[in-house]
Amino acid sequence: MNVLCKRIDVLWLVTLVATGVSWWAGESPLGMDGGWAVGIVFTMSLAKGLAIALDYMELRGAPALWRRFVVGWLLFVILAVMALWLWAA
Repeated sequence: MNVLCKRIDVLWLVTLVATGVSWWAGESPLGMDGGWAVGIVFTMSLAKGLAIALDYMELRGAPALWRRFVVGWLLFVILAVMALWLWAA
């Protein structure tokens, strides 16, 4: 139980930093090209979504069907949003 708490604490800090990086990439006027910023934001969103699904929702130890369904749904949503962003650009 102690190892799990430490892992979740570290994961929480990583998702917090990823949120900060995503915000910075999306809002920074420091020469971030639009394509790079969007790529960083979508990559961080995928990483955070996987971390939340596998660890906070405890799907890492769940049957493979549930993991595949949730990860597939996450990939579908991110790819759909990316496609809409590219289509609108």
